[in-house]
Amino acid sequence: MSVLVYTESENGKFRKNALEVASYGSEVARLLGSSATALSINNENPSQLGDYGIASVLEVTDEALDPFNANAYAQLVADAAAQAGAKVVILSSSADAKFMAGLLAGKLKAGYVPNVVGLPESTSPLVVRRTAFSNKGFANTKILTDIKIIGLSKNAFGVVENKVEAKVEAFSASLDSSLFSTASVEVDKVVGKATIADADIVVSGGRGLKGPENWGMIEELADVLGAATACSKPVSDLGWRPHSEHVGQTGKPVASNLYIAIGISGAIQHLAGVNAAKTKVVINIDPEAPFFKAADYGIVGDAFEVVPELIEKLKEFKAQNA
Repeated sequence: MSVLVYTESENGKFRKNALEVASYGSEVARLLGSSATALSINNENPSQLGDYGIASVLEVTDEALDPFNANAYAQLVADAAAQAGAKVVILSSSADAKFMAGLLAGKLKAGYVPNVVGLPESTSPLVVRRTAFSNKGFANTKILTDIKIIGLSKNAFGVVENKVEAKVEAFSASLDSSLFSTASVEVDKVVGKATIADADIVVSGGRGLKGPENWGMIEELADVLGAATACSKPVSDLGWRPHSEHVGQTGKPVASNLYIAIGISGAIQHLAGVNAAKTKVVINIDPEAPFFKAADYGIVGDAFEVVPELIEKLKEFKAQNA
């Protein structure tokens, strides 16, 4: 039962989730007694996947595939799966991958399980464990279709080095013009900073910051920690921050190793969207804020006093350990 891994790239570099699904895919292939092939699209160094256990890489270079187009990518992954003879296709659980997954499942007549959090519980039949009920529970899901699609949750497996020599083979698919019936008009990307999708740490602010003019301390704390910045839904609705930074059930999901919520009370939709974060820290002046019940650590205090002091202590710590 061979495995195909779809790896995502941005600006010619593999995203962190690409290295994680490569690590995961190579281990799944080992469990199945098979091999893993990866699909690389517009990447400068596809052989890098060999560092994570991928011995075979199908390389696609095509300017028409940048930016991401769900229809075209679904067809490309389906064609790659056919060439590799793959019975298991592994994706990340990024927004792009989830957008494409339904189209891909239709093309392959495959069962698709997103938000998978570990290696298969069983290989015959294939049973995977996934999050359910907005990350409040788990479900073991049996995939009975001939071809199976697994969507791996961020940070569920980790990036694991397992160096092999990767054989890179040029690959092209029959992508007719009808697949490009929709086009991106504008793509707004974070440049030079960690993104919410890839960051291990996310620093998020809410209405407790009182206005966009006070966001400097959020950005400074994020810079010190090498973190991405985010915000609650009311903040983006008010126009204080761009909607691309809105996290929660109706925004971007967060599964970082550390999530710091500053001035966020913790509405149920927000908590549902960040529940997968490994460690949650809240800073809020209101001791009755709902977020304290969900957080691993909490500081009751004025953010305008706590955060600047935290920044200074972190700077001192980094200077002493430089």
